[in-house]
Amino acid sequence: MWDGGLSMKTMNVEYAIIGAGTSGLGAYSKISRQTDSLVMIQDGPYGTTCARVGCMPSKLLITAADYAHHLQTSDFFGVPASGHVEGRQVLERLRRERDHRFVARNLGYVDKIPARHKLEGRARFVGPGRLMVGESVEVRAEKIILACGSRPAIGEVFEPVMSRVLTSDTIFELEDLPRSIAVIGMGVIALELGQALHRLGVETTIYGRSGRINALTHPAMRRQALDVLADELDIHPSGRVLSTWEDAEGAWIDFERSDGQRVTKAFDSVLVATGRVSNLDRLGLEHAGVEITDTGAVSVDPHTMRCGNLPIFIAGDATDHLPVWHEAYDEGRIAADNALNYPDPTPAGRRPPLMVFFTDPQIAVIGQSFQQLQGREIVIGELPFTSPRHVVWNKVQGHMQVYLDARTDVILGAELLGYQAEHLAHLLALAITHGMTAEQVLEMPIYHPSAEELLRDVLIDAQKKRRRHEAESTGLATSAY
Repeated sequence: MWDGGLSMKTMNVEYAIIGAGTSGLGAYSKISRQTDSLVMIQDGPYGTTCARVGCMPSKLLITAADYAHHLQTSDFFGVPASGHVEGRQVLERLRRERDHRFVARNLGYVDKIPARHKLEGRARFVGPGRLMVGESVEVRAEKIILACGSRPAIGEVFEPVMSRVLTSDTIFELEDLPRSIAVIGMGVIALELGQALHRLGVETTIYGRSGRINALTHPAMRRQALDVLADELDIHPSGRVLSTWEDAEGAWIDFERSDGQRVTKAFDSVLVATGRVSNLDRLGLEHAGVEITDTGAVSVDPHTMRCGNLPIFIAGDATDHLPVWHEAYDEGRIAADNALNYPDPTPAGRRPPLMVFFTDPQIAVIGQSFQQLQGREIVIGELPFTSPRHVVWNKVQGHMQVYLDARTDVILGAELLGYQAEHLAHLLALAITHGMTAEQVLEMPIYHPSAEELLRDVLIDAQKKRRRHEAESTGLATSAY
């Protein structure tokens, strides 16, 4: 496998995997069962984005924030309570659980991978099928899987305050909570962390660009989500950051709202959460024969993860899809299957989309969104989050929409805003995966009182509308005849 002298080594393998994150490990688990001729190249520390800087540490922070919020709202239940947030303890516990449990579990798996299958350093293409890793190792591979991940995007406007800028990659390393923070963005990272920091006592202001929470696509759902979150949080939903500067008072943000009003304020820290950039741009793809658009995008078949007609496959958040954990793992395995079967592609069926924001109330989108269903004949079942169980919880903010095919009664998708929406979302994802109709789901027993009663009632609402739609369609057809 190894050739070369002391200064330069050449490694010849059938498969090279760039990246040891969720998708890279998914690919490795597949390919390593078939051959020993492979190498996984990792730039930076092991431990997936999910475990180190994503899903798990953010949920640890959110859970601490939920406990703080319970203290602040317990009077409603006749249980007066008081307490204060110890920021250092919150962050120490977060890192302890993250490092000793979630990252450690991942590192335990990586440690079991044979040393001959692991290579550390930044990889870049120097020719088709040829990778330079660092400055001393050349890897020659017949098939290559790019699972190199992504990094936070930081605009040039924040360069004057970089000493105070945080991202989702760095915020969890803070020793203590800041006194104040500006959160730039209104995506999942911005809203989850922004609300959590606010509930932990950090003076938080959120700055958006478009005025929309993009996961939701129905106009009414978007408006309600923004209204509900703005009731609790200081949000400027649309506009742009004009300039930033730093002085003894902190990092100044000069923001122009879409209505023309200027908002200028100083903060201890600035969390930039405006999206992530694929690390593909660091690989020298032009040397591999990959076609790159003027915007730097690379075309990938989502059913094979293959890049054009090349023996190159891209998976995980290195793609423009920015998948969540389960999708990243799926993509790694799809890429591996097609690398193993190269040059004969084997298109894979993809699971129905499932996205959850762990805000309060939660936001979830399942299957096809309202926007994706435009032009299709659908009925919408919808109700507020006022089931008996939600009333008991005193969590009645939000709304739920389920989209049915008007002709077949098949559930196509849903958009949710409400407490414990994650559980209803999974039930809907199961129904969509198996092509179930509303009638079939309604055959399931629903315990009283439970949040699932809301799903039942929404589907009943959808069926009433569908029957009305059928009657109107039949009447029109009869009249026309």
